[in-house]
Amino acid sequence: MNKLVNHYKEILAELGEDPNREGLLKTPERVAKSLKFLTHGYEMEPADILKSAMFREEYQQMVIVKDIELYSLCEHHMLPFFGKAHVAYIPDGVIVGISKIPRVVDAFARRLQVQERLTTEIRDCIQQTLNPVGVAVVIEAQHLCMQMRGVQKQNSITTTSAFTGLFLEDKTRAEFISLIGARLH
Repeated sequence: MNKLVNHYKEILAELGEDPNREGLLKTPERVAKSLKFLTHGYEMEPADILKSAMFREEYQQMVIVKDIELYSLCEHHMLPFFGKAHVAYIPDGVIVGISKIPRVVDAFARRLQVQERLTTEIRDCIQQTLNPVGVAVVIEAQHLCMQMRGVQKQNSITTTSAFTGLFLEDKTRAEFISLIGARLH
């Protein structure tokens, strides 16, 4: 932590600020703590999260957890991107406690990321750990690296998707897309 704090003091000075100014005295420590929190996914093993709540069950229909809030940092600019993940799987004799799906999303999102890799990491973790007959992941996110700098398009949304197994079939994928778009509650 001390190394990060010292680096942030140097960064403030390089930006032309006085790191000893009253309003900035604790900023390097705050930023270091913030960055550690925003990247705490490196300390988590997503597969272990799933393994902690796997149960034998003969349910064979789609299980969807949608509108999972996610917050991540773009690895190119270290600016936030945020949005929602929609995750589904079709069990093959094993289900998982539903709270574990958002925890897996968080474990991967709380790392330096690109949305494309985040989408496939979630898919692959669920597929490899639960071995279901299919997994679907769709992420919709806003990227501050596009909104505050660069192209500066405030209303743009980036959507990524990744599928395995039965979700590669048009009918199953269409059902999933329809259900995540529906307001059933």
